[in-house]
This record gives sequence, structure tokens and C-alpha cells, in this order.
Amino acid sequence: MDKKRLAAEHAADRIQDGMIVGLGTGSTAYWAIQKLGQRVREGLRIRGVPTSEHSKQLAVELGIPLVNLADVEQVDVTIDGADEIDPDFHLIKGGGGALFREKMVAQHSKTVIIIADDSKLVERLGAFPLPVEVVPFGWEITAKRIERLGCTAALRRAANGDVFATDNGNRILDCRFGRIEAPASLHQTLKMLTGVVETGLFPHEADHVVIGTADGVVQKDRHAHPRAES
Repeated sequence: MDKKRLAAEHAADRIQDGMIVGLGTGSTAYWAIQKLGQRVREGLRIRGVPTSEHSKQLAVELGIPLVNLADVEQVDVTIDGADEIDPDFHLIKGGGGALFREKMVAQHSKTVIIIADDSKLVERLGAFPLPVEVVPFGWEITAKRIERLGCTAALRRAANGDVFATDNGNRILDCRFGRIEAPASLHQTLKMLTGVVETGLFPHEADHVVIGTADGVVQKDRHAHPRAES
């Protein structure tokens, strides 16, 4: 079985009746939503909180009942993917462009399960360009300010060449910082810049990391790190 699918289905099998479930975005989260849809058809009773319009559409097609984030006290479990994961549970997310909603849902969740294949495990973050969501107004100025922090920032475009727009109507700058030694500090510095909506750095957001490998599933659990607040 595909390693992403292996990790996703393992996580989806942990969901229990009555849970409110955060539905992640991306190629690995896709398999988790598919599995949850199957389990719903088999009788599982859950409500989903999608992190993107794409995940919302998929959930509707699969018959997963949905609820708005504002209408729940807390999400029980969020299952989502990541673009990079370091040994301290720092993440880079946002390759699919849903980083703002993903972080909103994650920070409203009791438990966050990150699913990925073993290629996403790194010693230090930074090989994957860091997505930074910015408002359209004056994005060029925002990009220059970000580049002063030591990166090159490229405006993300869709496959057809048009400027990529997030579900919130914003832009994404893919920022190449190279090796990121202090993810939480860089995240806070970027957030202080006017024009920046959110960053793809998720410091200590994950409670569990489920990794699909050629030999099966490996689960890593966070014990010592407190959940970060942005």
C-alpha cells in the first residue's frame, strides 16, 4: 500500500463515535478523509471540520457530516499532513495552500495527529520552501521585508500560471530560508510583519506523528513539548 495511505488509514482508524474531527488538507489527508468516509458509511457517527474548501467538498461527496469551527467548543482530533517534520515536532505545512485554516483548526483541537510518509522526516526544517500567507495589498513590500530576514520569497502561482489565491483570498510567498535553526522564533518574527497573515511554521503543534514506511507504520508521540500558541 502507498505509504501516505498507510499512515492516513492508521490514524483514521483511531477515530471513535461522537468525535468532532478536523479534516486536514493535502495528498495525505485525502486518504484519511477517504477512510473516514468509508467508516461513516459503515456506521461511524462523527462531525467533520474541514480545513479547506477542497477538503469540505471531498467530505460532502463522501457523506461526512460537517460543522463550522465556530459552532464547536473544541475539536476532538485533527488529522492532517505536513511537508516537513523535525525530531522536536516542529512542522512546515502549507504546500497545499491551507496553512491558515489548518492552524486555526489545530489550535482548537484537543489532539493533533500528523500523518506523512517517511520522506517528510528531516533533521532540520528548511529544505521545503516555507509558505507565508500575505494579504494582496502591497504584497511586494511584504515580500521585501521578509527577504530582509535572509530568504528569497517567490509569489506562488497555480498550475495554469495565474497567481495562487488561498481560500481566504490571500497570496502565498514561498520563502527559501535554507536551514531553519529556530522555527518558533522565526515564526514569531514573521507574524510581527504587517501584511503577514500566517506562516507555515507549526512549532510543536503535533501531539502524535504517524509515519508510513516500507515496513509499516511508525508512531511518534510528543511528551515534553507544550502546544505552541501563535
